[in-house]
Amino acid sequence: MFKRYLLLFLVILATACNNNPKEADNKDYIYKVVGVKDGDTMVLLSPDNIQTTVRLAEVDCPEKSQAFGQAAKQFTSDLCFGKQVKLIANTQDRYGRTVGQVELSDGTNVNYALVKNGYAWQYRAYSKSEQLQSLEEQARQGHLGLWQDNNPTPPWEFRKEGKAQRATNKDAKPKKAKRHYKKRKSKYHDTTSF
Repeated sequence: MFKRYLLLFLVILATACNNNPKEADNKDYIYKVVGVKDGDTMVLLSPDNIQTTVRLAEVDCPEKSQAFGQAAKQFTSDLCFGKQVKLIANTQDRYGRTVGQVELSDGTNVNYALVKNGYAWQYRAYSKSEQLQSLEEQARQGHLGLWQDNNPTPPWEFRKEGKAQRATNKDAKPKKAKRHYKKRKSKYHDTTSF
């Protein structure tokens, strides 16, 4: 009977020790940015060396082959590569990436910083944030980043055009002619038979 009470006491004590709010605050910034794939996709490393690919929520940067695509990637890299960050995860996308907000230890929200500096659109299909809408409008008016172009193409339209073009090219490909091969004669023709 004594062993049961002792075990119960130890479990309660362990639970109480793990609920220390100061410890929880420090654990929020546990990820390290170890890779930046493009402006809105990065790789985070947890303390137990597990890599997580993160797609930044509510924003969409130009594709790497679009104008300002490389600049968006460089901005993200300069802002957070090698730094400790907090991941506020929302969900997973169809590619298995974690979708969420990423925050630096100084409180800078990477998602919002991209829009504010003109390196991303608010992804309105997935965001209703009035703050992001306001940041995008300020970047447009200030001609920051991609807003230097007169009529930049949003990445979702760029991807849609690319899919349509690939589908058209796939249908229009001519069939390859069959090759006819001749049997080669061996240099070392064996005339002896068994």
